[in-house]
Amino acid sequence: MNYVSTDNKDALWGHRPWIISGPCSAETEEQVLSTARSLAASGKIHLFRSGIWKPRTKPGGFEGVGRVGLEWLKKAKSETGLPFTVEVATAKQVEEALEFGTDVLWIGARTTVNPFSVQEIADALKGIDIPVLIKNPINPDLELWTGALERMRGAGIRRIGLIHRGFSTYGNTEYRNAPLWHLAIEMKLRYPQIPMINDPSHICGRRDLLMDVMQRSVDLDFDGLMIESHPEPEQAWSDANQQVTPDRLIEMLEQVRWRAEDVNSDTFHSALDALRQQINQLDVEMLQLLGRRMQVAEEIGRYKKENNITILQAGRWQEIMENACARGEQVGLSREFITRYLEAVHMESINRQKRILDS
Repeated sequence: MNYVSTDNKDALWGHRPWIISGPCSAETEEQVLSTARSLAASGKIHLFRSGIWKPRTKPGGFEGVGRVGLEWLKKAKSETGLPFTVEVATAKQVEEALEFGTDVLWIGARTTVNPFSVQEIADALKGIDIPVLIKNPINPDLELWTGALERMRGAGIRRIGLIHRGFSTYGNTEYRNAPLWHLAIEMKLRYPQIPMINDPSHICGRRDLLMDVMQRSVDLDFDGLMIESHPEPEQAWSDANQQVTPDRLIEMLEQVRWRAEDVNSDTFHSALDALRQQINQLDVEMLQLLGRRMQVAEEIGRYKKENNITILQAGRWQEIMENACARGEQVGLSREFITRYLEAVHMESINRQKRILDS
């Protein structure tokens, strides 16, 4: 693989989309080699992945084979030509990974959440020219993700990528880790020149959900996918439910509807520009209406202050919400969207009224 600068978003080290795959954990030499051979034969995989050190929630579980697994990965690369990547969480793991010629390092979600650990890795990488991928933290906190990226930059790492693997949220039932797509999109907007890879395996936790999440990420213009594959997924020593065979992975990649970022067509761009102008005008009108709404809210705040009335009126808020959801559904807006929108507007109204009561 010929690495190139990521200053150009479309050049994620020579490939876009960039496909990373391999077993959740390196278990045996034969398992690693078998998987690498199958993936390399497809010609669709750009980077081979496997967990060497496995952080577990509780002690007593399989925590990875350690150093010997790096020997297997190096052998797989020598035999198949596939570069490989491993997760690192400590300076010692960085040292051992580099000793065996690891091509790309990644920082896992459990590490990204801890600035001390991220800084330890950054310090260990100073002066070393190697690409680093950073998974989002377990909890939905973009500042931790941003902080990890900035620490890598501070260490002189030039080639940085982000991996969206979903977030742990209370009450989540459909996914192993809720995608919270809006957070990944916000990170993409903050760093448009940094490649963003989606990890459907850890978002889904189940094979049957993978295809939908893969397609969703492609539709959102992610730069690549990281998907776990295993020659015998049901027998895997870790995360058996979310892995697929290499053959099944190739089938899924062929079913994905890959989208183009742009097309070279004057007609297309002319039509798109006209529609965008409509969006721009509608945005201006909505902002003007929101400004007028806040002025009315402030006037209500003044009446409440004069009459010594509390800001929050639960009955009134429930009435607004029910009416808005009913009207929104009539024009094709989901209840979920209306609820999130009105909650934001309501909080702004409350804050403005509070400032008036406190003045």
